[in-house]
Amino acid sequence: MVNSLKDKKNIQIAEKTLKKYKLCDHCLGRVFAQIEKGKTNKKRGETVRILTKKNKETEICDCWLCEGLLEDITHFVELISKSLKGYEFDTFLVGTKIDEDIVGREQELYDYTGSEFSESIKTELNREIGKILEKELRREVNFEKPDIMAVVDTCFDVVDLQISSLFIYGRYKKFSREIPQTRWFCKICRGKGCKKCDYTGKIYDKSVEELVAEKFLKETHGDEESFHGAGREDIDVRMLGNGRPFILEIKNPKIRNIDLNKMKSDINKKNKYMIEVNDLRFSNREEIAEIKSAKMKKVYRVTFKCEKPVKYEKLIKAAQSLQGKKISQSTPSRVAHRRADLIRPKYVYNCDVEKVDGNISTLTLETESGTYIKELVSGDNGKTKPSISELIGAPCNVTQLDVIEIKGE
Repeated sequence: MVNSLKDKKNIQIAEKTLKKYKLCDHCLGRVFAQIEKGKTNKKRGETVRILTKKNKETEICDCWLCEGLLEDITHFVELISKSLKGYEFDTFLVGTKIDEDIVGREQELYDYTGSEFSESIKTELNREIGKILEKELRREVNFEKPDIMAVVDTCFDVVDLQISSLFIYGRYKKFSREIPQTRWFCKICRGKGCKKCDYTGKIYDKSVEELVAEKFLKETHGDEESFHGAGREDIDVRMLGNGRPFILEIKNPKIRNIDLNKMKSDINKKNKYMIEVNDLRFSNREEIAEIKSAKMKKVYRVTFKCEKPVKYEKLIKAAQSLQGKKISQSTPSRVAHRRADLIRPKYVYNCDVEKVDGNISTLTLETESGTYIKELVSGDNGKTKPSISELIGAPCNVTQLDVIEIKGE
């Protein structure tokens, strides 16, 4: 049988409650909030008074529990509306902070009544404020992933805005061998600025991150950003071909509706000889984890110098011996100070000779994600086995390295 406010047990709870507590219709009705769906708590309270024949209404301002708080819903709506001015959003959610004394009295009431159908005053406030704002703002409440959440402190009339980040997916190409993917903060001052870094707080003046993010921060009026790349290349390595996937996260944006085609055009025009971005689209936080964990094959073009001239046939033989084979790579000497010393088996899918000119040679390599190409050439004093140096019997070192394709996203 469907539960009803007319049930004997519920009437007894109501009589018991009204005998001890002086409650407004909202707070009385909230004791039975999950009964007779579709009614407001105020309506439930009015119905309960009639059923208990205690028809004298308690004004909200005289309510033992809320002390008039529920009379301020319109006021809270105005506070939130004012705080949201200047922000673009499609969905929102309302939250409230309630005086601890009210929360304590509410718990006392529910312990006393023993009702299993009650809800909190916070839930009622959030819902009623949200219903009004939906109509006024013509925006939808979203409980899962709102663009913006407004939390009103009902004691101090302060609204705290919790703004969801804006995520933009893209692919970048890097044409310069002098800029890193992300900002490198000065090791001395850790970004604060000192004499060593000429008070910039950075080791490098520019980065792919900053060149991409600058325009987005300006257009969205965001506070700050984070750059999430699908791996990274060394500073002296160009990123060519189809570009490296990335997601730019803009934090606390005021503007969300931006023209990505125009953003792409503006960024590429301003940074013509340094970087280029393509395939821009809106993304989400979940995709960051996806591109970070994706195992993408990389295709490289590597030019290296040998201590003595290399015979074409010998290099062909060395390339063929690597084709379709696994190599063993210990953590390279150049990054050992910041990475665990592990042995990583890596797969070389293809290795083709492009050019041999005396002691200068060029290869095209397709390898497993995370392969150290410079060490695959040099051998890194035996830390990578086999290596090009080992296979041709002479020390070799990379002079130029480019990523020319990223596969398998």
